[in-house]
Amino acid sequence: MRLTRGRPWFAGAAALALVSTAVTFLALQSAEAAGLGSGSYATTRPAGQAPPAGCGSIGTNPRQWVTANAPAGAVPTNDWWSSLLFKKFNCAYSEPLVAHPLNFKPANNGLGVSYTTEAAISGTANGVGEYHFPYTTEFTLGVAGLNSPDTKVDGWTDWTVTPSWSDGARTLRATIGHGLPFVYARTSGGNAQLTFGGAPTIWSNSGARVGFTVRGHDYVAYAPTGATWTVSGSTISSTLAGKDYYSVAVLPTTPSTPAADRTALANTYGTYAHNHVTGTRVSWAYNQGTSTVNATYAFTTTAREGSGSGTVVSLYPHQWKALTGATPIAQTYVSPRGAMKTLTGVSSFTTGTKYQGVLPEIPAVADSSGADLTTLGGYLDQVATGDPLAGFGDDTYWTGKGLGRAARAAEIADQLGRTAQRDLLLNAIRTRLTNWFTASAGEATRLFVYDANWGTLIGYPASYGSDSELNDHHFHYGYYIAAAATLAKFDPAWAANGAYGSMVNLLIRDANNPDRNDTMFPFLRDFDIYAGHDWASGHGAFGAGNNQESSSEGMNFANALIQWGQATGNTAVRDAGLFIYTTQAQAIQEYWFDSSNQNFPSTFGHNTVGMVWGDGGAYATWFSGEPEMIQGINMLPITGGSLYMGYKPAYNTTNWNELVTNNGGPPTVWQDVLWSFQALGNGDAALANFRANTGYTPEEGESKAHTFHWLRNLAALGTVDTSVTANTPLYSVFTKNGAKTYVASNLTGSPLTVTFSDGRTLTVPAGKTATTGAFTWVGGGGTSNPPTSQPPTSNPPSSQPPSSQPPSSQPPVGSNLFYLRSGPALNTTAGGTAGTQTVSAANGNYDGTPHNPVTYTRCGITGAPNGGATAFSLHVDAGTAVGQGIQVRVSYAFTGGTYGRTETYRYFATDPVVGTEQYTQAVGLSSSTGSLAAMSNGCVRLEVWNAIGNAATTVRIDASAANGRQSTLTIPYTV
Repeated sequence: MRLTRGRPWFAGAAALALVSTAVTFLALQSAEAAGLGSGSYATTRPAGQAPPAGCGSIGTNPRQWVTANAPAGAVPTNDWWSSLLFKKFNCAYSEPLVAHPLNFKPANNGLGVSYTTEAAISGTANGVGEYHFPYTTEFTLGVAGLNSPDTKVDGWTDWTVTPSWSDGARTLRATIGHGLPFVYARTSGGNAQLTFGGAPTIWSNSGARVGFTVRGHDYVAYAPTGATWTVSGSTISSTLAGKDYYSVAVLPTTPSTPAADRTALANTYGTYAHNHVTGTRVSWAYNQGTSTVNATYAFTTTAREGSGSGTVVSLYPHQWKALTGATPIAQTYVSPRGAMKTLTGVSSFTTGTKYQGVLPEIPAVADSSGADLTTLGGYLDQVATGDPLAGFGDDTYWTGKGLGRAARAAEIADQLGRTAQRDLLLNAIRTRLTNWFTASAGEATRLFVYDANWGTLIGYPASYGSDSELNDHHFHYGYYIAAAATLAKFDPAWAANGAYGSMVNLLIRDANNPDRNDTMFPFLRDFDIYAGHDWASGHGAFGAGNNQESSSEGMNFANALIQWGQATGNTAVRDAGLFIYTTQAQAIQEYWFDSSNQNFPSTFGHNTVGMVWGDGGAYATWFSGEPEMIQGINMLPITGGSLYMGYKPAYNTTNWNELVTNNGGPPTVWQDVLWSFQALGNGDAALANFRANTGYTPEEGESKAHTFHWLRNLAALGTVDTSVTANTPLYSVFTKNGAKTYVASNLTGSPLTVTFSDGRTLTVPAGKTATTGAFTWVGGGGTSNPPTSQPPTSNPPSSQPPSSQPPSSQPPVGSNLFYLRSGPALNTTAGGTAGTQTVSAANGNYDGTPHNPVTYTRCGITGAPNGGATAFSLHVDAGTAVGQGIQVRVSYAFTGGTYGRTETYRYFATDPVVGTEQYTQAVGLSSSTGSLAAMSNGCVRLEVWNAIGNAATTVRIDASAANGRQSTLTIPYTV
């Protein structure tokens, strides 16, 4: 069951089926379509489908709610101030606009202003509960006599908006925004006026400045030089000395603040009171060398008098914790997000956030033999058969869930060398995406339609208000983009801009457009730049502001941008994904998890929320009161981009313990999602939970293959190590029992050398994920296997951290005969069903130098040389290709670190006759370095590559004795 936005409603599978069936019989009103590469989108909705709408029919074109001063192009939606344009439930003004530290509500006579510092908490500690800092009008800022029939929008910038009022005789424009303790007003037709529900407490009134207190909150109104303020009962007014501007600020004071300190703050703020903020703009840059995303938040100010510059800005915790080169003042503001710290006299500030990496998928480093491999293969068979997308709803959200499930399984099948299953899954993804990315006459389902009024792309069948309210586009489309990124790795021609890549980019442009000059779509629609996270509701028209529950599906979108940008070479999309990902990862830790235990009200009683609202948070969802879903909705989907949830492993246990407490026991639904989250803090415990409950029902977008793969490998890898970064976007570092494993993925066509911040390097073959370092497999019943790639031989021993050596506790190897198995891996036991491992084409001459090798490694070997020589027997096949030559290199690391003996054998010229041939050590050595020595917890590595030829070849693996033609490696040791 998926959540909804807008007014809460519930839809079951039957309802979804009825919607899907009804839409099937609809037809396009016309054949209007726009081509884009090989794809296309419609420009007319299917018959019977209504446009996005606000209050009744008056909201179908949002441009009626903007003035002539507003920017051209698509209007923003899904923002903190979107109810000004959507007019969803208030046909004239808007619902509260939650900006922080101030909140606002337009009315006929101006702008209501609120600063709430006390949380209202409802619910019980162990049940559904929520906290809010509700809007309460403390005064209304306006013009004397103003009686406007509505509020329009005079303009907007990245995190500010300027509401506008006019009654024909009087006008008011007020600029407000995230992080602004000021309201900047422009008026005409009457005196500036502040109206109150009762007489305010005046603590200063001198010349152009008046200080007043409402509900214990101190404000200062600043008029132009030469003006004065008149206080009369519940009204404060000014002629503004004939000028048309003034501003009002809330001070970061409390009732216990000394009067002298309050006055000093009023003076400091007064320095910048007439430097009206007229523009805000974010820019970001990814420093790949330091794995840092730097974001600069800039303010444009216009001096209404004098020639000053600079302003006063307040920062959220995710910002001030990453602040560089500036120091906030001591006083802080209260907000639903925690303490806001303030900078004075600035025109910009910059944050520097470490990027900890993402992966296409967790690497297959754990034991890949015996019962576990059979189990994983069986689970994979369940996904990679028939139509893997069958059974999913046909709307954009459920189609996306199906695509995501298939893409995860395809990544696993590729890692395990199960190419037939991988290709079945990729073909299903390709077919479904191509269908959605092509609009044709008479088509009413599986198409995208562009709405020029709203500047948006809507998929039909729509769901959960993605059409009528423009909800959740980043949720829905993130799955499409992520699946396309997986497909692009294996079928770059499909992903080219001239093919279907432009349609993928169109979805990106709709949900979170990184190009602010693109007039078809708004800039970063769903991502609130200053708040640091997405909003799900298109209209945001709630008393509590906008909302979002599934922060993790927002991160799925961000991760998809990184993967797609990297796969297609689109650095602009990749870097936008990096900015969103790093910023939102911190925001989630602060505002959904409160993992530092600093931001939730102390009496809230929960360690996490299911939903973040503009003015608070709720241990709840739109669709369920079950703790598993309240907590799990901010975990799914589990992907290689989910690693941010493991930045603070101890918190994962805290979150899990709360779930068990609130649920009255371990989870009974969505167990796979919750175990996967638990594994980022304690992989062994999560794997044990899986093994004890294998009869569970998977969450709709998950598969047992993916969950088992995730849990068994995290149990081996340990937890995310945030102390180490790398100079590539696709990487991660894990640590377990003090031993680090370094992982990186390479989506290019050439080998890639990755350098980690602690000096470790890793060479990653083209199109592969590789690991180096050490880990311990403790999954029960298995034996330890090494990483799929060891440190380059050029890496000197002195540069290898001791923690990266294979741990001495690895189970010993009891035989010198190894079988080539899926993984790739070497195992002392044979497989059960023969398969093949593909070896990439050479496309050049690489005689003697490994090029895109398939690497088989085994550690935990202790023994002495027996006087013999290395022996291998590989059953290889080049099909009907001619001019092929496959080559082998065997290396020995005597203590599991540097390889002290390397043997390169002459390549084996294959024939063009279908059927395997036997490649053995009898071809002779081409070269060797070093001498054999005794091994103590040592490693052996077998590299196989094509030295010559333009076609791929295969090596027979996993064969049983009954299958025959077993590929083996025998080392000259007594073990």
